Amino acid sequence: MMNVEPVTLSGETVRLEPLTLAHVAPLCTVGLEPALWRWIPTPVTHAAEMQAYVEIALEEQRRGVAVPFAIVDQARNSAIGSTRYASIDRANRRLEIGWTWLTSAYQRTKANTEAKLLLLTHAFETLGAVRVELKTDALNEQSRTAILRLGAVEEGTFRKHLITASGRWRDSVYFSILDTEWPAIKDRLAAKLAR
Repeated sequence: MMNVEPVTLSGETVRLEPLTLAHVAPLCTVGLEPALWRWIPTPVTHAAEMQAYVEIALEEQRRGVAVPFAIVDQARNSAIGSTRYASIDRANRRLEIGWTWLTSAYQRTKANTEAKLLLLTHAFETLGAVRVELKTDALNEQSRTAILRLGAVEEGTFRKHLITASGRWRDSVYFSILDTEWPAIKDRLAAKLAR
């Protein structure tokens, strides 16, 4: 059985630290760009919504279904986004990596690749996960491409999966990485970061 608890995961570029209410103000500084929330079912457009976003994440942590992180730039020691483990199924040794967003200045940089490498390494090598899931809005081509670049396998689309704040029904595309696939994916991600 997996024991998923808050933990700090450190790399060269980013540090993933347990999300707290103290992160609300720093995340507001970098995370209120409308484009960041285009594909998120409930957008965050002002400080009160960021506060609610963090409070919901922490409540899910208390219930044992999520472990949220702030993504911190190591060099500047400043928050640049957030991510989390979610849909935690301890008995079946699986979890999801999601709710990931990075301020636009850090998109398509090493930050996201390293954050995913840290999360995946911890999930497979420390927690003993056998399956890690990722999902995104079917319309979010950038995210779908990024997930495939990680080496995840597209499994299918959950039609009319979520209703968004705008009232649009979202189809969600699901991907996974299995423990047997992890060594090759880890090597590929490490090589990408070394470039």
